[in-house]
Parts: sequence; structure tokens; C-alpha cells
Amino acid sequence: MRRLISQGGSTYARIVLGLKIRDLTGGFKCFRREVLEAIHFDEVRSQGYAFQVELTYRAVQAGFRVQEVPITFRDREHGQSKMSWRIAAEAMWLVPGLRFS
Repeated sequence: MRRLISQGGSTYARIVLGLKIRDLTGGFKCFRREVLEAIHFDEVRSQGYAFQVELTYRAVQAGFRVQEVPITFRDREHGQSKMSWRIAAEAMWLVPGLRFS
């Protein structure tokens, strides 16, 4: 179920934002210093999973290249997901807002 939700969220964001990046919601991101310096964090509106999508989109919009490195998606062994209907709703509304702002 987690994999389906993750793939669905990435596909939705990829289509709406017009990006070629396959995994926009993956938990590991590594940015070069100059990328972070180019992103205006005072304009970042999202939290949670949408934050990952927004930062990646802003990096691409600023002209930076994004390189994906495959990961192994494993089932959670401990703890609980932080995903909630509020986080999902934020992502659903934020993604089109990013594209058309």
C-alpha cells in the first residue's frame, strides 16, 4: 500500500509539474550548496511530503540538474507513518499551485 501511494503521488506530481523525475516523494534528497542558496526558502509554502516535491521543482526551475539514484523500498518494521489526510490534501493542492504560480 505504501508503495502504491508513493508511486501515485510521484506520478501525479510529475504530470502536473511537467518533470521527468520519476520519484518526487522519495525520502532521501542531497542538494549541492549552490542549489540551496538559489532556492528562496521564504517562498516555500509546503511541509511534509510536499516539501520534497516543492524543493525538487524549485531546483529544476532554477536551472539545476537532478540526478536520481535508485533505492530499495522496504516495508516499515518499526514506528508509524506520518502520512495523514491533511498531508495528502496539502500535496494535492500545492502541486498545481506550484505549476501555475
